[in-house]
Amino acid sequence: MKLSQRALAVEPFHAMAFGRRAGELEAAGHDVVRLGLGEPDFGAPPAVREAMRDVMDGRPLPYTPAFGLPALREAIADFYRDRHGVTVDPARIAVTPGASGALLLAAAATTDPGDEVIVADPSYPCNRALVETFGGAVVTAATTPAARYQLDTTAVERAWSDQTSAVMIASPSNPTGTSIPYAEMVSVCDLARARGVWRIVDEIYLDLADPAADGTPPRSILAADPDAIVINSFSKYFGMTGWRLGWCVLPPALVEAAERLAMNYFLCASTPAQLAALECFTPASLAVCEERRAELLARRGIALDGLARIGLPVPVPPDGAFYVYFDVSSTGLDAWEFCRRALEEALVSVTPGRDFGVATADTHVRLSYAASREALREGLKRLGTFVSGLRQGHGSSSGTAGV
Repeated sequence: MKLSQRALAVEPFHAMAFGRRAGELEAAGHDVVRLGLGEPDFGAPPAVREAMRDVMDGRPLPYTPAFGLPALREAIADFYRDRHGVTVDPARIAVTPGASGALLLAAAATTDPGDEVIVADPSYPCNRALVETFGGAVVTAATTPAARYQLDTTAVERAWSDQTSAVMIASPSNPTGTSIPYAEMVSVCDLARARGVWRIVDEIYLDLADPAADGTPPRSILAADPDAIVINSFSKYFGMTGWRLGWCVLPPALVEAAERLAMNYFLCASTPAQLAALECFTPASLAVCEERRAELLARRGIALDGLARIGLPVPVPPDGAFYVYFDVSSTGLDAWEFCRRALEEALVSVTPGRDFGVATADTHVRLSYAASREALREGLKRLGTFVSGLRQGHGSSSGTAGV
């Protein structure tokens, strides 16, 4: 028996591999500070947790329609209207098993063998794997600090070919936590639309982004490009990572095909998770989420201040999500070795740039500030001691080498 070439070729998500090693160290009795994974420590809002307890009372929980509960789709549409000033027909909303399910649908519905999809370098690795699963080729466009590690029209033009079928944007981005300036995102989408290709816009972290100078929430691309494919999730703003619930907004031309694909790929998202998620959109739950967004902003300050004290530069400070992408070149280690030794010697888990692309793979590391303030302060203290030891030429900086 043989494995498929797809299974043999796919790269692991290295952030998860470091997470596994952190778990092994913890099981051996070591106190590991986890700053690697993008997983808020808040959990779901209290009313959502209570709703899940209520729904798990033994009642039948049958499949929902493939695109999700009508009431939940309507609640999501209302959220776009009330928060972002965008009118979305609930019929265009597909509730999915996590944002990964939404990205799967988007890739399956728009990618044929030989198609090329333009993505930023650095960017979230699983998006690339999904495109390649359907025979597409990912064309990575190297980005710069001047462009906030985001695509711009110049980068897209350079990457364009006759085989381009889609442009994929994430704003704010994983791993950098930076947003593309709205006017530039509109320009990129206008270019792609004029040339007849899909725009797939990942807005998973949109509601964690900083508001505009006048205090208004960050804008969805749907306000300027209503036919973009927009991906979102309950995992980040609503703190529901393990619930595996997301959604996408589809242009009318994709709705019927995407619904058929959803029926075949996953039937529907979790029924109890959908029922509980209705509580996300109440005034009380939204107030909780806004309090948490403010808390993440305070944690961002702790992370940036701590890295500055250590002397690890952040070329572009984040303005959303909960990541800082910092440069480790001055330590004399490449990013992979930095992360490996930081975990083994300082007992701090962070993520090497290898996950996210080529251009910054060896020089940059992602830190997640979704952990508590206490964990951040302790982790940065340990990293400071570790880096100081490196710069002084010591083999180990924290007394925990060899664990």
